Amino acid sequence: MLISEVARRSGVSARMLRHYEALGLVRPSGRTGSGYREYSREDMRRIFHIESLRSLGMSLREVGRALDDPGFTPSALVDDLIRETRDRIAAETELLTRLRRIRAADPAGWEDVLQVVALLQALGSKSADARQRAALSSADEVPVPVEALVEAALGEADPNVAGALRWALARSDGTAPALLAEGLGSPVAAVRVRAVQCLAEMPGGEATGHLRDALAHPDVAVRGHAALALGARGLADAVPVLVDMIVEGRNDTDAADALSVLAGDTVTADEIADLLVDRLAHDTTRAPARGRLTQALAGVPGPRASRALVELSHDTDRAVALTAAYLLQLRGAR
Repeated sequence: MLISEVARRSGVSARMLRHYEALGLVRPSGRTGSGYREYSREDMRRIFHIESLRSLGMSLREVGRALDDPGFTPSALVDDLIRETRDRIAAETELLTRLRRIRAADPAGWEDVLQVVALLQALGSKSADARQRAALSSADEVPVPVEALVEAALGEADPNVAGALRWALARSDGTAPALLAEGLGSPVAAVRVRAVQCLAEMPGGEATGHLRDALAHPDVAVRGHAALALGARGLADAVPVLVDMIVEGRNDTDAADALSVLAGDTVTADEIADLLVDRLAHDTTRAPARGRLTQALAGVPGPRASRALVELSHDTDRAVALTAAYLLQLRGAR
């Protein structure tokens, strides 16, 4: 077969076939009387082998070695190709993410594009100051894309930068709460906590809904942050988790403060008092927990809390009894 026929059958251009020949990958078996290259069936078979190996991402040098070296073993090369392909996919995915974020910023011109690129690079800087400036710049004319802010906030360990990122997210568009809620499902505990902390500073009903869902989260730290945030918003859904926090000694002072805020109306105050008393009755062997529960009653107004303190002033646990008696004196003084 002449080179034109080989090109037609193989799909490899005549120019590429000549390049293969120059590299020694393919050597036509003969020549016609006029000097034209003539390829045999075996030559065609080798061309198809070359194209098959190239489709795996192998270089022409690697292809030649694979076909001509009898001692060549593919396993190491295939492992290298897998690693290189993964690296290439990761790089392309990173580029795609950056391009999507630039598009999300809806730049009006190339100056805006350059500004967004600079902000995205600053968010990934090793300098905490640079990251913080990028977060605070979200109020500028060309804002930092929300997806980038969320990713940065979930990965930020520096408290000052994290605070700036939460501030920026609280002023971002409506897509942030859903993205942050995805962070609650992270396998990394620190990421889950950062997600709920960001949601705690997000305004609006969607963020509140995600915080309510977080009250049933298996991570106690997530539940605690959600309960404190909901308590600050005046939502009684948080009461059971806040009481759990007092019993377990996790941010118990903040939890007690949140309960006192929620106890502003009579109905909720009575419900809180009943729940605290119930837990006191069931935590008879846990002296520290009973002490904290007694102290929490101090911030709960109303007759039910007062009656509970009267009973506790005669408790067999002397520390509990003294605490209750002291709290009753304070209530009488008020």
